[in-house]
Amino acid sequence: MTAKYIRFFNEIRIEDVPLVGGKNASLGEMYRQLTPQGVKVPNGFAITGDAYHYLLDQAGAWSKLHEALDGLDPDNVRDLAKRGAKAREIVYSAPLPEDLQTEILAAYAQLRQEYGDTLSLAVRSSATAEDLPTASFAGQQDTYLNISGEAALLDACRRCFASLFTDRAIHYRVDQGFDHFKVALSIVIMKMVRSDLATSGVMFSLDTETGFRDAVFITASWGLGENVVQGTVNPDEYYVFKPAFQKGKKAVLRRVLGSKKIKMIYTEGDTRHGTRNVPTHLDEQERFCLKDEDIFILADYAIKIENHYSQKMGESRPMDMEWAKDGLDGAIYMVQALSLIHI
Repeated sequence: MTAKYIRFFNEIRIEDVPLVGGKNASLGEMYRQLTPQGVKVPNGFAITGDAYHYLLDQAGAWSKLHEALDGLDPDNVRDLAKRGAKAREIVYSAPLPEDLQTEILAAYAQLRQEYGDTLSLAVRSSATAEDLPTASFAGQQDTYLNISGEAALLDACRRCFASLFTDRAIHYRVDQGFDHFKVALSIVIMKMVRSDLATSGVMFSLDTETGFRDAVFITASWGLGENVVQGTVNPDEYYVFKPAFQKGKKAVLRRVLGSKKIKMIYTEGDTRHGTRNVPTHLDEQERFCLKDEDIFILADYAIKIENHYSQKMGESRPMDMEWAKDGLDGAIYMVQALSLIHI
């Protein structure tokens, strides 16, 4: 039976942003098009924005949400906090319809068949607006990491749906003139890359300081990647010259040792507070996160991703990418790629 509310990454393209949001669309595009080229992308699936609407339809929640949000004064912090909390409670309390639960758990079982029963999951929000597919809602909704087990997965999904109404997200939509009821929440469910046991970071297919297009610029720090993304840690930096690399002359042009004073790891047993920062050891601060072979893998990924998007869009598209190294299997995975269209 064909799933109605689930799309696996091999069924998703970048054009599917209105249905599954930017995170899912990017992951699907990479998984479909770049896995055959040797770029490792964790497999997973999307719960579509249609499922969010179905959930609220079945719960009769729309009128309650209107009562909670209509007339909101976003600049009144207390009013915003009170109404946001009420809206989140309404969505989180809405029971997942039985057929939706069945589809989610069937997809989870399929991933376990691929990766084994020890599989843990990243459950990430991917907000979208069908009539505003270029709108950016990045970082406004919740992410839950290292999730395992059916009950924990379903609870994380409900929390993701409810996080469409974080105070930050509500305020942003009001500021931008977006209708709260025209935005949907899709969910990313994918194999968790255990970078808490290794390293992760961000890379760009150009030098971000000068705009020089012939360099791959890689940043890396210990643990999960949120610290690098948010700029709360001073990471290692590496540069690779693309033209020479593509001719087989692999070399790291420059490397800069970062202080890397903290790293993000998992907090076990609580889906609501899944990570924490801990101090790094002195030896971790004084050595580089990546070996040359890791750097060359990442440079290869960056060039292939940039080439794919440039060919697809018909113009040069420098890319902003997130990567993670798994401390269990030792592999390096791409977990996000976005076009730097403003450059």
